[in-house]
This record gives sequence, C-alpha cells and structure tokens, in this order.
Amino acid sequence: MEELQECPACTGTLFTSYLTCQDQLVSQKQFAIQQCDQCQLFFTNPRPTVETIGSYYKSDTYISHDDTKKGVIDTIYRTVRSYALSQKESWIRSMNGGVGALLDYGCGTGAFIKECQEKGWAITGFEPDPDARRLAGERVSQKILKDNDEIKSLAQLDVITLWHVLEHVADLKQTLSMLTEKLKTGGHLVIAVPNPASKDAAMYGPNWAAYDVPRHLYHFTPTVLTALIETYGLKLQKRLPMRFDAYYIAMLSTKHRDGKINYLESVMNGMRSNNAASKTGNYSSLTYVFRKL
Repeated sequence: MEELQECPACTGTLFTSYLTCQDQLVSQKQFAIQQCDQCQLFFTNPRPTVETIGSYYKSDTYISHDDTKKGVIDTIYRTVRSYALSQKESWIRSMNGGVGALLDYGCGTGAFIKECQEKGWAITGFEPDPDARRLAGERVSQKILKDNDEIKSLAQLDVITLWHVLEHVADLKQTLSMLTEKLKTGGHLVIAVPNPASKDAAMYGPNWAAYDVPRHLYHFTPTVLTALIETYGLKLQKRLPMRFDAYYIAMLSTKHRDGKINYLESVMNGMRSNNAASKTGNYSSLTYVFRKL
C-alpha cells in the first residue's frame, strides 16, 4: 500500500476524511476516501501500489475484463452495452465530422473499438490487463498497446476515449499530459466517469457501488473534473448523461448492502436519481467531451 502525501491532481497536501468503503469484489478490506482541501478531489488513500493493484482486479465478476455472461447483472450490463456501442460511435462520428484516428484508452475486451473499426475508424486500443488485452486483440485482429511508451510513438489523434477508465489511472497528471499531447488541435477527449455528486451516491453512501475501492483511485465530481482537464489546454464542450448507470449501480449497491439485489428498489432509486439529475445535471455517471484548443 502507498499513502499519498500530495493530491494526485494538484499540489495540495491537506486532506479531509470523507468515507470508508469496503472492497466488495476481491479483498473485502476497508479503504478510506479523502478529499483534497485545495481542489476538492475525492481520492482513495492509502491505495495499492502499481505493483499490487492488479490483484484487486482478479475476479470472475469484473465485467470489463471478461467476455462471459455469469448471471443477471452481467447479462443486463452486456445487453445495454451492445445498444450503447452504436450510439456512442454515432455521436462521436458526428462530433468529429466523420471518422478519423481514434484511441480507446483502457479498451477492455475491445467492444467499442470493434464497433468503431466496423464503421471505418482507424482504431488503436490500449489495455494494461493481459487477459482483456488478448481478447481485444483477437476481436479486432490487431495489436493492442500495453504501456504508455507505445502511445508516444503514435501519430496525432482525432479522438481519444476513456470509458470509465480515468478513475483507474495511477499517474493522473502524467497520463493526462501524454494524452493531451497526442491529440490534434481541435481534437476531442471523451471521458466517462461515475459521479459522487449524484442522488444515488447520496442514497447509498459507503455502499454506493461506483466507489469501487480500491480499483477506483479517484472519484470525480463534475466541477472538479472539468477544472482539472481544462488545466491541460482543453475546453469542456458538453456533458452527456448516462441514465442507465443509475439503475445498474443501484442494483450493485443493494447487493453490497444486503447481500442480494433488490430489483424493485433499484428501479425506483434509479428513477429518483435520474429525475433529480434532470434538474441538477448530476447523473449517476456522466460523459464529458473536451476539445483541444
């Protein structure tokens, strides 16, 4: 374990305790979430080291690294993902004014880059997990990058996507700096992350499944994420709701709390969260589109 003495996003050194959550997936250990007094970022601290974090992903139920269907939650997740892939590609193509060069950073088993490849994009996938990387490579029939040094050799990119990935990145500043450098002027950085300022986060508190400690190293509110990314010379263009996440996260959260899924409660609380977000913008998860100036 490593204990951070400086905020991963800024130079702040004063932190306030926020929550303690349990790792429900692998270790069952408790992990603290702190908030930087300077930039207000929530982050897991202490956290596993780069060398040990991989063991916290070794679960048959960690969906993004596995292509099998093992139960109701997995089936629902993959059914919705299948629908969402086409939708995501369509609006990214519209945003870009057509297809171009795209990097999916943290591509998992390659479902999104496969969709983009079929629509004519010049795709590159990056995935550090060896099992997911192998599956992604087989899916798109090309090499999937495994470390940041390989990304540095790429030509400039039109679009870089991070679908529920930025919260996992160990070196936040270095990664954001590198990705911004590889983006063309006028290119777009697309980031999807959970939102701890959502109503469902407040409903479930430490049982909110999207805290997902210790795999989620950071927990970004819209204000904090926007301020952070804009320090790298990008400008927020829009925020898009991920409405299904409120239902999916509610299902996982009731399972964390009670040991089993409460489907009726999950549907009701998903609706409550989305209804509240229609007024505040604080959906359970949000996709942010930034443009490089």
